Amino acid sequence: MSEHPEEHIGDRVRTVRKRRGLTQKELAAAAGLSVSLVRKLEQGELIDTRLETVRRFAVALRVSTSSLISGRTEEAVDSPTFDRWALVRKALSSPPPDDITEPPTAEGVRSALQDALRLRAQHRFVEIADLLPPLLRDAEILASHTREGRHLRFRVMLLTGWLLTQTRQFDAAEELMSVHLQDAGDHIQGMAMVNTLCWLLLRQGRLGEAQEYAVRWADDAEPARLSRATADELAAWGWMLLRVSNSSVRDARDGAAADALRMAQAAAILIGHEQQSGADPIRTFGPTTVALKECENAMILDQPDRVLTLAKPLAAGGVRTTLANWSRHRLDVANAQVRLRRHADAMTTLQRVRAEAPEWLPHQRYARDIVGRLVERRRTLTPEMRELADTVRLPL
Repeated sequence: MSEHPEEHIGDRVRTVRKRRGLTQKELAAAAGLSVSLVRKLEQGELIDTRLETVRRFAVALRVSTSSLISGRTEEAVDSPTFDRWALVRKALSSPPPDDITEPPTAEGVRSALQDALRLRAQHRFVEIADLLPPLLRDAEILASHTREGRHLRFRVMLLTGWLLTQTRQFDAAEELMSVHLQDAGDHIQGMAMVNTLCWLLLRQGRLGEAQEYAVRWADDAEPARLSRATADELAAWGWMLLRVSNSSVRDARDGAAADALRMAQAAAILIGHEQQSGADPIRTFGPTTVALKECENAMILDQPDRVLTLAKPLAAGGVRTTLANWSRHRLDVANAQVRLRRHADAMTTLQRVRAEAPEWLPHQRYARDIVGRLVERRRTLTPEMRELADTVRLPL
């Protein structure tokens, strides 16, 4: 973090550039960016830019990405989404009513949770927002009476934290997870919530914090003997390693990222398939998940050719992971296609994501950036491009 939080990123780029003895033109060449972009950032005409671009500056300037960021966050939640989830946030902050005529049962809460998990798997966020308030209320009441109730409440909170993070309600998500992390019944359950917390921090650009959490929990979770570890233990450890790798590569720590990815691959090979943990039914872990994250790292490293090479066998093998992970991977593929000027292919990829995950796509700033670059390169837009731009809420 910068010692001067009032500075914008252009101030920090200019300061480090001067210390490195580079002109604006030399920095632009080293980072593979335009002189115009460097000039606009340093002059304050642009006060923010994408994390991918910040990383390019960091590599060229031989500093960490996080040292240039200083409080940069992903775009806040849009008003319709914020309003839609108002009752969920109220249920989280308000104690359950005293005048419950029919007390909830563990069986009822468990059944409602399974319904919510099915909706989440299909990205039906609007329906989940309606289901969650009574589920949160009943789980809270049940938690005050039995140990099983406390376990069910943790699972409900794990799901809710993921959903709030997915819909960019970061403050509410972080507060929820900070409060309920201590309620985890065991280390594997705790890692399930830390996994989501690391993802939240990455989406906000808080790379150092994400890496600190992931490294600490990965070290604690490393099995004494891999050959004797259960699939759940390997999956939980593997996900922490993926968070270490992803935070490291974004922070221009490529060696640490590669090492963590190799260890995650070892864990995935031992499992041999996509493993859905009972502690974390929101995600799977296995060879496919690790391969998707390898593609993501390659895109962050600005290796679009490698992204498409790695993606070929994944596409041929079919989807064997969660819809969220697969959709995020397809955005990397679309980004690589745009970088290689394969615009028609990128449009096809994005349209497939839109068809498969229509409620997920509008919450992805990454998708908005990709569509924005497509639109910038066209004099006129096709109806399909205009519809896609509206879907990802590209500003007019």
